[in-house]
Amino acid sequence: MLRAFALAILVVLAPPVAAQPARTPDVIFVPTPQEVVDDMLCLAGVRKGDVLYDLGSGDGRIPITAARRYGVRAVGIDIDPDRIREATENARKAGVTKLVEFRNEDLFQANWKEATVITLYLLPDLNLKLRPRLLKELKPGTRIVSHQFDMGDWKPDKKLEVNGRTVYMWTIPGASGRR
Repeated sequence: MLRAFALAILVVLAPPVAAQPARTPDVIFVPTPQEVVDDMLCLAGVRKGDVLYDLGSGDGRIPITAARRYGVRAVGIDIDPDRIREATENARKAGVTKLVEFRNEDLFQANWKEATVITLYLLPDLNLKLRPRLLKELKPGTRIVSHQFDMGDWKPDKKLEVNGRTVYMWTIPGASGRR
C-alpha cells in the first residue's frame, strides 16, 4: 500500500511531458509578413460574419489580424503544439481570445466545413492534396487564399503580387461548377 501511495505521489509531482505533434509537420514554420497577411485578408474580402480558418496557422498572425481588423471569428489549426501555445499567447496579448481559437490538429483530418474563408501558406503539393477536400466540403462562395503557392490547374479568381510574393484567391463554385 505504501509503495502504491509513493508511486501516486511521484506521478502527481512529476513534471508534465511536453505534447508532441501527432506527426511531423509537413512544412517548416515561416511566418507570413504582416503586409502579406493584410493583402490576403483584403483580397479575400473578409467581412463581419465570416468565419476564417487558417490551415497551418503557425504563430496565429492571420487569425489574430482577421479578428482585430474585421471582428470575425477565426480558427487556427496547426500540428505543432509549440506553435499553438505561441499563437494562443499572441491572441491573449492582442485581446482577441473571445474571437480566436487555436487547435492542435492535423489539417488533413480537421473539420473546417463552417469556414467562409480559408487561408494557407503551405507547399504546392500540400495545396494540391487539400484541393479535393476543399472543393467537396466547403460551401459555394467560400474564399480560399494562399500565400505564394497555387492549386495547379485550378485558375485563381484573383492574383496579387506583393513585394515579390504572390497571393492567390479562389472561390468555391456552386455544385455544378465543382472540379
